[in-house]
Amino acid sequence: MVSSTRRTAGCGPARPVVWEGRTGNRLPYPDFQDQFLKGGTVKIAFEKYNGLVPAIVQDHATGDVLMLGFMNEEALAETQRTRQAVFFSRSRNRLWRKGESSGHLLKVLELRVDCDSDTLLLRVQAIGPGVCHEGYRSCFFRRLENDGTTTVTEDRAFDPSEIYDSSSQS
Repeated sequence: MVSSTRRTAGCGPARPVVWEGRTGNRLPYPDFQDQFLKGGTVKIAFEKYNGLVPAIVQDHATGDVLMLGFMNEEALAETQRTRQAVFFSRSRNRLWRKGESSGHLLKVLELRVDCDSDTLLLRVQAIGPGVCHEGYRSCFFRRLENDGTTTVTEDRAFDPSEIYDSSSQS
């Protein structure tokens, strides 16, 4: 059990607060407050999704979500080493450096981890006109309407046929 003290707004003495997990179970380690709230080493939960974790890519300047990829431990380590986004391609079954064929690299300015340590957020500077292999700045260029149709919400940033051959799309 981890507890701290919370002051009520002028309504008497401070009362203890117990940190509990999503299921109501008490957190399993007593140094939760130091590791989670103050920082510290975190173990990424690669085991939850068969060795992969989702990695959300966000434009550092605008906050726009650019894409979603997946990372294994090796991809994360390479991203940390080079400060360029490296993912694990599920279709190619290998590491994939974003921009290896297009030249549209993602310079990683900051890495964040979510509260469950099972999703990463890469805050990046996109080098090149777009991230999406279909020629858009973001892979999220379509809005899903209530009737199931989609609406394209942005103009193409580049012509993908000028960059990609039929076998590579990064």
